[in-house]
Amino acid sequence: MAGDTSGAPDGPASGAPDGPPPPARTAAAAEDSGRPPESRKRRRLLSATLPGCWGALLFACLSFTPSLLPRGGILQGLICGINAALGYAAGILAAWVWRAFADREPRHPRHRSWTAFFISGVILFGLFFGFGQYWQYQIRRLMGVTGYNVPLAVVSPLIAALVFFLLLLTARGVRGLYRRLVRLLKRWIGPRAASAVGWTVVAALIWAIVTGLLLDGLVGLANNTFALRDTTTEEGAHRPTTTLRSGGPGSLVPWDSLGLQGRNFTGTGPSAAAIGAFTGRPATEPIRSYAGLASSDDTEARAAQAVADLTRQGGFERENLLVMTTTGSGWVDPAAVDTFEYLSGGDSATVAMQYSYLPSWLSYLVDQTKAREAGRALFDAVYDTWSKLPSDHRPRLFVAGESLGSFGGETAFSGEYDLRNRTAGTLFAGPPAFNTLFREFSDHRDAGSPEVRPVYKDGRTVRFTNDPGAEIPPADRPWNGSRVLYLMHSSDPIVWWSPHLVYSEPDWIGQHPGDDVLEQMVWLPFVTFWQVTADLPFAADVPRGHGHTYTTEYVDGWNAVMRPPDITAQDLGRLKDIIAAEK
Repeated sequence: MAGDTSGAPDGPASGAPDGPPPPARTAAAAEDSGRPPESRKRRRLLSATLPGCWGALLFACLSFTPSLLPRGGILQGLICGINAALGYAAGILAAWVWRAFADREPRHPRHRSWTAFFISGVILFGLFFGFGQYWQYQIRRLMGVTGYNVPLAVVSPLIAALVFFLLLLTARGVRGLYRRLVRLLKRWIGPRAASAVGWTVVAALIWAIVTGLLLDGLVGLANNTFALRDTTTEEGAHRPTTTLRSGGPGSLVPWDSLGLQGRNFTGTGPSAAAIGAFTGRPATEPIRSYAGLASSDDTEARAAQAVADLTRQGGFERENLLVMTTTGSGWVDPAAVDTFEYLSGGDSATVAMQYSYLPSWLSYLVDQTKAREAGRALFDAVYDTWSKLPSDHRPRLFVAGESLGSFGGETAFSGEYDLRNRTAGTLFAGPPAFNTLFREFSDHRDAGSPEVRPVYKDGRTVRFTNDPGAEIPPADRPWNGSRVLYLMHSSDPIVWWSPHLVYSEPDWIGQHPGDDVLEQMVWLPFVTFWQVTADLPFAADVPRGHGHTYTTEYVDGWNAVMRPPDITAQDLGRLKDIIAAEK
């Protein structure tokens, strides 16, 4: 780049009092003085500092290091551009700190310094781009991903450049606003006070715009959009003709109030005939109870309505009762519930309810409170009825949830003993890193056990596995009484994402990262955080057994938790084929 290439910080902190320029910049200032005002503004807007460019280059190169999931050219370009902008800011800050310790003013870089930068940039970026393509190939091979768009990969540097310049111009627009405000304030107050007040006002304005207008506005728009979609019914979901499903004949919850995901839940699922064909014995029609957002505006009332319909259906008279906490929009993973019904021979009842219109990934960011309230309210409503039954007439009570559903499911319990004493078993899949109990169990794992496969209290109640079809550690220790099992893939960004990735290396990277994660993955400040963040929206867009895609894992998972009698390895294999065919 050409233009004003001083090493001065490219931000408000570099603003200096009005007056003559530093000696090192006199030549550049003199050159600018002969230009029209608009030309000088345009030149400053398009200028770049050498330290900032070095930082942008290094961070851009590091963006090609492997993350958890394979990524296409557009996503790689986006990540590279964001990283380059962060690197530019880091380079400016480093130069500013260095000059503060050296006690000198910025110096205009020599022509050969820029020449060295451009030559090094081409070589370094080319090398890392090539290594990046190789690492992406290895990740795709680990996960069995075959699709790859070569043209998009080729143009990813151009996408990165566009993103970088947009972010850079935005930052300079903020800096310009700050400087204008400071100049205005200096008419009434001193320079230092003007600078402090200017920073405060600009920061508050940006915060208000981002949170009040952008975030709230986008969330509101998304909520209205998905609320409209919630009135539709997907192909294949039909209004039940049995009294054993919410929305069917005699139901206390109208079919139209169930919402899109509620109608999918009660309008699909294995029949008694299908379950009997699997078990080779007469089977019972499973019970499914559900309450949608349109059923009631109050969380507790909605939970009470779902439990009332469950009682009407005879759910508390079944052998197995499952409380399923949904994700965002009320989605219930069919693989989890279908497997539960097959392994119980249909002698089961499942109850769930909706708490948001938003999809899981958006609820994950903005609807955590609703998930917490819904999980606690639903389990408490079920447990209140269940606990009043004679002890020899109670069904076995199970709890399950995937992703944000596991977060909501956990909130009804205080810890390991509470889970063991109030349930017959628990199965959580893809738990987010902010789950309270998951974090407690993982952080206090037994010494020597890795974070990707932690062992808690010798596995007496709570266990973790990447592959429930293999031995669940610790295989040599007893696992009696109620069992709590967490399913978590090593490559699932939902499980590992945390704001702490910005500044702290997690154990799951420092230790062996897992069988479907490249060993070349390393932690880098800021860089790793943005890479894993970019993985989140695409966490389920990978083959089963990887990322946030849990399907046939439920077969072995529920088999370990429920311990159904007379189930052979061959039976489990057949059930996996059935569940896989449904996806």
